[in-house]
Amino acid sequence: MAEIVKGYVDHIVFRNEDNGYTVFHLVNDDGELTCVGSFPYIGEGELLELTGEYVTHGTYGVQLQVASYEVQEPEDLISIERYLGSGAIKGLGATLAGRIVRRFKGDTFRIIEEEPERLAEVKGISERKAMEIASQVEEKKDMRKAMIYLQKYGITLALSAKIYEHYGQNVYRVMEENPYQIADHVPGVGFKTADEIARRIGIHTDSDYRIRSGIFYVLLQATNDGHIYLPEREVLYRTKALLELDLADVSKYLMDLAIEKKIVMRDVEEEKHIYPSQYYYMELNTAKMLHDLDIKYDVAEVAVAQRLFQIEQNADLQLDDMQRKAVITAARNGLMVLTGGPGTGKTTTINAMIHFFESEGMDIYLAAPTGRAAKRMTEATGYEAKTIHRMLELAYIPENSDNRMQYGRNEENPLEADVIIIDEMSMVDLPLMHVLLKAVMVGTRVILVGDKDQLPSVGAGSVLKDLIESECFPVITLTKIFRQAEQSDIVVNAHKINRGEEVILDNKSRDFFFLKRQDANTIISVVLTLIQKKLPRYVDADMLDIQVLTPMRKGLLGVERLNTILQQYLNPPDAKKAEKEYGDKLFRVGDKVMQIKNNYQLEWEIATKYGLVVDKGVGVFNGDIGRITEINHYTETIEVEYEEKKKVKYPFQLLEELELAYAVTVHKSQGSEYPAVIIPLLQGPRQLYHRNLIYTAVTRAKKCVTLVGSDITFQEMIQNVHEQNRYTSLAERIREMM
Repeated sequence: MAEIVKGYVDHIVFRNEDNGYTVFHLVNDDGELTCVGSFPYIGEGELLELTGEYVTHGTYGVQLQVASYEVQEPEDLISIERYLGSGAIKGLGATLAGRIVRRFKGDTFRIIEEEPERLAEVKGISERKAMEIASQVEEKKDMRKAMIYLQKYGITLALSAKIYEHYGQNVYRVMEENPYQIADHVPGVGFKTADEIARRIGIHTDSDYRIRSGIFYVLLQATNDGHIYLPEREVLYRTKALLELDLADVSKYLMDLAIEKKIVMRDVEEEKHIYPSQYYYMELNTAKMLHDLDIKYDVAEVAVAQRLFQIEQNADLQLDDMQRKAVITAARNGLMVLTGGPGTGKTTTINAMIHFFESEGMDIYLAAPTGRAAKRMTEATGYEAKTIHRMLELAYIPENSDNRMQYGRNEENPLEADVIIIDEMSMVDLPLMHVLLKAVMVGTRVILVGDKDQLPSVGAGSVLKDLIESECFPVITLTKIFRQAEQSDIVVNAHKINRGEEVILDNKSRDFFFLKRQDANTIISVVLTLIQKKLPRYVDADMLDIQVLTPMRKGLLGVERLNTILQQYLNPPDAKKAEKEYGDKLFRVGDKVMQIKNNYQLEWEIATKYGLVVDKGVGVFNGDIGRITEINHYTETIEVEYEEKKKVKYPFQLLEELELAYAVTVHKSQGSEYPAVIIPLLQGPRQLYHRNLIYTAVTRAKKCVTLVGSDITFQEMIQNVHEQNRYTSLAERIREMM
């Protein structure tokens, strides 16, 4: 049952500036009460009327969990003095507040609002200071009125604060005329939120504002599926489905959006391609920067070959003809692509390139898209590799509230390297490629390494594939499987899958097994036995390092159901383990979790066991996997420890960015390598169950692959080459540049 409590803010114990979560002590005639909730704009000394429920905290006792609040005008002279002197008004301390109230008594607020110049009658207050005090009192009054107005439309306090911060007193006009513009201007507000606000205000479902905003939302949503543009017919189809309107044509609205410079339209072979403007220019600029890096160096092939021969002798490297050709190509070109499947010697070739460029006295940077991929690159080469974000010195800029993500390395402060080698290029999306190239000086050699047959990046674009398909840059493809790799059935079978050949499932292998089962619950039971009893000892790994990979999110063998069941058995409830429910998710200390979107603002730190911070930075990225080390219900945070002992504190409000990771989709596993992989398989949608997906899944395993389920489904996937096409045009933009 909701309680209403009135009192003064005596002391703020804790406040999270990002989301407004606050713990404070309230005092009234009944004594002192601890209150918790979201309070973007309160200060000590303010009189509040709170609505909420009493809860009992295990450590801190009875608290009021606040659902909503109103700031009240102070009711007597002592209250007025207390409010003015509380620090709520900057530059006004307790002494000056006392003088003001003694001078104007009960008329204090009227004087401040209507005759602020009279404050200068008080000793210690100049005319300028008087105006500053009046301005602050008025500003807070306006803000509170606006926030009360916004809450009428079901907008949360935290979101109301963001909206008011952006529009100020214009908020009323914006809401009445076109609330859809909030989705463009206020971070964290999408079309669906704006649409719900518009519905409550009473804006018609067929309003031009709604249709234009819906089209733009459709285009931005398409980038989440990897597309850079959509054909006009696809825009019409998706917009009709989103808005539930019978639209016959969208050309009028597209023209309006083009005039507003929110979209770009291009005519290609009798159909229009519709781009969100930022992605069109991102693709165009990426093509231009790639073109500028494509320099041919006057380096004699014979000289490189001779130097390579010496390197092979001294570094105990054995290269075949294609690997040597790759090193020679890297020496003679500003930009090149090296591609090949598992076991074809990409790492050996990278090592040979490093030795060659080092012998030329060049500075070399190594990088990969994820922490796991960078760690593997370091282990394979013996040279430090960083994530691309770390190499570009991603930094947190607290004073820059509109965009806190900023790269220290850019066109004005480029990377000081002669050679940059990027591994796992199939994972690099267009936005990341764009910021990377902006930090590369013309004259720096760039070598892009990846497996073109892996799934494309999670983010928008298909950079590696488009680079190769443009046929404008040197591409070396390694195909020979080396003798050592031939001993692994993971490698051999991966190449068979890639060539569309049948894989023999007789379980005579040491690292590739198929357990035929036809029932989903039986498959899950087998998966649990493998994780708990069989595989940890077999691959010498921790139980939670064994990764379940599945094609789908939904369904009997989807990520969501698998994680619920696996959590129950691999990290069962325990009185000593704190828990937190968030929507339909349950998090528990010890859980394996994954970050599911890029967050450039989240801070991490690495500390010694004594708490001494040895490194810190910002950015947690889509696909990063860690474990929950602490759930704190008082500060309302969950702490997750990622690779390299990076610890991140998540406010409860950010838990939508985390999900359990005992099982993950194959797409989310890109760039990662696990000691053992388990792949549960039953029949699924043909557009998803294709060759690239099963190839990517199998190549994630280092020591052992176990497929559990239908062998018919497995063989059908190998024959299905119809992966979902992405609408990208980087290859065309590159060819135009050339």
